Amino acid sequence: MRAGHVDFVDTTYGGPAPLYTPEQRRRRDRTHWTLVQGILAPVQFLIFLVSLALVLRYLTTGEGAVAATVSVVVKTGALYLIMITGSIWEKVVFGKWLFVPAFFWEDMFSMVVLALHTAYLVALIGGLGTERGRMLLALAAYATYAINAAQFLLKLRAARLQGQPARRMAVAG
Repeated sequence: MRAGHVDFVDTTYGGPAPLYTPEQRRRRDRTHWTLVQGILAPVQFLIFLVSLALVLRYLTTGEGAVAATVSVVVKTGALYLIMITGSIWEKVVFGKWLFVPAFFWEDMFSMVVLALHTAYLVALIGGLGTERGRMLLALAAYATYAINAAQFLLKLRAARLQGQPARRMAVAG
């Protein structure tokens, strides 16, 4: 184990530690925040796709600056909402607001996503840079968001795969 790095190894079986302990899985399944996250994630992704199209339209044609700007602000608002509710979800499930071992790297990268989206808002409100420059900043924010979304999808898949053996054993038993 390196300094500042957490290795997730289940010493009982020598493989990766499960994403959730049985108690954490129970809390995850019982809290309404899981449903909130399950609704907000695809809604935010849909907002992202629409906004991405509007930003790319502006960058390629020079048209639709207002629509693109509004869409980036809406996307940023959705990001803040999912980050706030996600930290509540982590508190309920894991007992800590953010940076729990199971989601440490996803949360770390989420901070980069948040920083870029926030930088866009600061530039917009402060009238900093050109419209095109701000849209390029939004595009950078969207690239990091896409990577972060992929991180969470892979984690969700891992959680489902880890839950399958327990379900099979319960059915077999």
